[in-house]
Amino acid sequence: MRLDKFLADLQVGSRSQVKEYVKKGLVTVNGQAVKKADIKIDETKDEVRYQGKLLSYQRYRYYMLHKPAGVVTATKDNLDKTVIDLLPKELVKDIFPVGRLDKDTEGLLLLTNDGELSHNLLSPKKHVAKTYYVECDGQLNDAKITQLCQGVDIGDEDITLPAAVEVVRIDSDRYVIKLTITEGRFHQVKRMIQAVDGQVTYLKRLSMGSLILDESLAKGDFRELTDEEISGLKS
Repeated sequence: MRLDKFLADLQVGSRSQVKEYVKKGLVTVNGQAVKKADIKIDETKDEVRYQGKLLSYQRYRYYMLHKPAGVVTATKDNLDKTVIDLLPKELVKDIFPVGRLDKDTEGLLLLTNDGELSHNLLSPKKHVAKTYYVECDGQLNDAKITQLCQGVDIGDEDITLPAAVEVVRIDSDRYVIKLTITEGRFHQVKRMIQAVDGQVTYLKRLSMGSLILDESLAKGDFRELTDEEISGLKS
């Protein structure tokens, strides 16, 4: 990789700015000051420092976000705050959300620049499980639970794939469940609940594949994934 691209990717400055930094002797490679910004370096092995600070290059970055309601799952939006807006500007280069959560839905959202991982997690052929905490108006009985587990007609060409239902609480006209699905159709959870005569009042994603929402994250907060979490998603 060219040194100027390496420095620009790490937000040291723009391409033109980092060239000036190099000319001023502010950048060293393996302990030696360099004067040309277009030299090639091995970003995985060479030691690059700017003003004495060691720079570490990460080709791919992975962040867990506890998405709050009222924020749209997009990289840009002319009207609303996006999930990307919740990250510091120096971290958002090439970052995008994996899949989407509705504006009023909370919970786990993965943000990354790893296109291959995103494709694998979202591919219909992979059937990656996603678990949601769902509060609903309506009544729930064994027959409706069986319907959800076997698949329901939500108006698409095919009924939904079998789901898993864990009943958390049932009141006379209200119920709470954990619903695990292996698809990602438009408004799928809300439409599945409507198919059994219910109405979602609150929705929160708890997990996606092996990745589980860190409940210590406040709404709107994020953190980097651990090596173990990344390995789990890739496996």
